Amino acid sequence: MCLIETSPEIQTRRTVLRAPEAVDAARIAAVCGDLAVARMTARMPHPYALTDAEGWIGRAQGQDPRVERNFVIDHDEEGVVGMISLFPSEQLADEATPPGRSAVRTELGYCIGASWAGRGLATEAVQGLLGWARRDWSRRVVSAGHFADNPASGRVLEKAGFLYTGERRSLFSRARGAWVASRMMVWLA
Repeated sequence: MCLIETSPEIQTRRTVLRAPEAVDAARIAAVCGDLAVARMTARMPHPYALTDAEGWIGRAQGQDPRVERNFVIDHDEEGVVGMISLFPSEQLADEATPPGRSAVRTELGYCIGASWAGRGLATEAVQGLLGWARRDWSRRVVSAGHFADNPASGRVLEKAGFLYTGERRSLFSRARGAWVASRMMVWLA
């Protein structure tokens, strides 16, 4: 019998990626409540309240670990500094997909608090999660994207091994309440 690990801990040089817990809600709300952080994500609302953090934690605890994984980025000295997730993303059907069905791909999303940006923590977390996804979760392809006005996120993804696909899309940002030009990337194990 093979048990699916529901909450792995992934150790990086300076952080632990771990399942979010109820005690993390206030810190998550503080990190994500910053408009500078929320506006660079597609899914995060602004304002981001404690109830939003509690809802995300509840969804993470009830996730299907075969298709979705959500983690906090817990810094060794500073506590929770961000969040990172792998989740199913509906993509346009490709040639290998039967007609009338869309291909489900794994997508990566992350955010890092503004106070910790530029320190390499996001890159470290993305690299750690991708290593785990390849070794222990058998993922060979992961997609991601970043808003065109957030080239720093593109650099994080490039350092972690993502390549630009050449595809540009408009993605809706809940925090901005608007469609935003985005650049799509892919990681291949």
